[in-house]
Parts: sequence; C-alpha cells; structure tokens
Amino acid sequence: MTVPDVQALERTGVSEFDLDGVLAFNPDADGGLEATVPQGLSNAPMNMDAGRGAPFGGLMASLAVKAARQGLGVESPLRTLTVQYLAGARFGEPVRFTAESLRGGRSTHFAEVRASQGSRPILTAGLTFGRDGPGPRLRPIEQVTPARPLADIESTLLNPEFGPHFTRWVEYRFAMDFLGFGNHEEPVVKVWLRVRDGRPLDDLRLAFLLDAVFPNYFLVTGPSIATSVDLRYDLFHTLTPQTSPDGWAYFEFRSHDVSDGWALEDGIALAPDGAPIAAARQLRKMITRG
Repeated sequence: MTVPDVQALERTGVSEFDLDGVLAFNPDADGGLEATVPQGLSNAPMNMDAGRGAPFGGLMASLAVKAARQGLGVESPLRTLTVQYLAGARFGEPVRFTAESLRGGRSTHFAEVRASQGSRPILTAGLTFGRDGPGPRLRPIEQVTPARPLADIESTLLNPEFGPHFTRWVEYRFAMDFLGFGNHEEPVVKVWLRVRDGRPLDDLRLAFLLDAVFPNYFLVTGPSIATSVDLRYDLFHTLTPQTSPDGWAYFEFRSHDVSDGWALEDGIALAPDGAPIAAARQLRKMITRG
C-alpha cells in the first residue's frame, strides 16, 4: 500500500483524507475566498515529486461549487457545472476564488466562479442551481446497471508508475478485468468509487469523483500525457445523505473520439441502488514533448 503524504497534509493544517478540510475557504479582505491545496492532491504520478504537478481537475471543480455556495449563499441543489481550465494552479500559493450571481430566482440560480493566483487566471466555471419541481418523469438511462456488485469486488490501489498522488484519496473497486494499458479493445472504464473519508455522497464529493479516473483511451492506446481543458457535469436530482450513506457510486467512462491531439470522453454515475445521479463530459488536450 502507498503511504499517504501526511507531512504535506499537515503543512496545510488538514488531516489525512479530510476533503472537507481541503474545501474550507479563508475569506480575504476583498470579498474573495482563498484555498490552499496540499500537494497530496497533485495530478503528478506518485513516482514523481508531487510539486511537479497541479491540483487535479476534480478537486478544482469541487472548489468551484463550494465557492459559489459559500460566496453567494446558494442552497438549491447543483444542476450543472461547466469548468474551463485555463492554467494549473501552483502549490504553496493560495488560490483565490470569486463568485458572481448572474441571475437568481425562486427555482433557478445562475452563477459564475473565477479562480486565480495573483494576476494569473486558473479557471472559470458556470453553474446552475435549481430546486426540484413538478413535471413528467422519464429515465431511460436506468437501463444501465453496474457490471459487478460492489460487495463482490476488492479495493484496488493504482500503480504508482501512472497513478497520480490524488488517487490515494479515492477508494477504487474496478468492475472490469484490467489487462494493462494498450491491451483492451474498448476505451471503457467501469468502476465503483468513493472518497476515502467514507462520508455520505454529496455534490462536492461527486464533482471530485467524476474526474478521478485516468483517460479512458489509455486502455487501448497506452498511456500518454494529457490535460483537462473543459469539464461538464449534469446532476439528475437532489443528493441527500440517504442517496449513498457510505459515499459509494458506480461510474462508467467512455472515450468517444481521440484524434488530432484531442480526446472527448463521457461518464455516467449511478447511486448504489442503481438510480442515475449524474453525467459528465470532458475534453482533454494531448501533450507531446519535443
């Protein structure tokens, strides 16, 4: 088992695998919210110095949601989140988030969040919050069922040769046979995930987990270097502590197109009872080193 970088966590005042602690903001004098991210949540592989990477995209998505809620006092359920990653944040320097309400009504609230370090923009995010209401009910996506039951699978630790540091914060139970990168016929990942704190699934943890898997096309093409450019989440309904008391959700991720230096991937998330709870789409830019 890989030992967590406890010292890196302690330097930020955050205990081991305390996601709520990482997502806690310090208000600044200008009305912004500052977050300091531990290197243990780096996207660099575990066999490299964590400082050579950046805070991984799922964490930054969670911080954007938390910034909108705290900065604007929004209590309605999250419906959509769209993040554009402009640059990787640097460790050791606070990331400043600002939230703006674009329009708010009784049932729907539109917001924008920006993050920066000094004059350097890190990300911009658009969020839609909305209360439940009356209307027709149709869920054809309910035909998706987990490939294997959670209870039948043992937890898997990702290989430190490719597994990023942040993956130590996630418990993985793969519902598929892993044949090694480059040895699969389809770019599809089927996996149960939860944050290691074991707390009930909420929109912050779901945002974290929807980006917690390697690029799906690695299964077919072999590993390469890629960075997230755009990430979108759509949540189907309100999450409550009863949705997943132990924090588990089942995910299927699939690459739809990998060409010309870009990769487009989709994901779907189900609660333990099989109810669909979210969909995701991600655009990655592949990086070549000359």
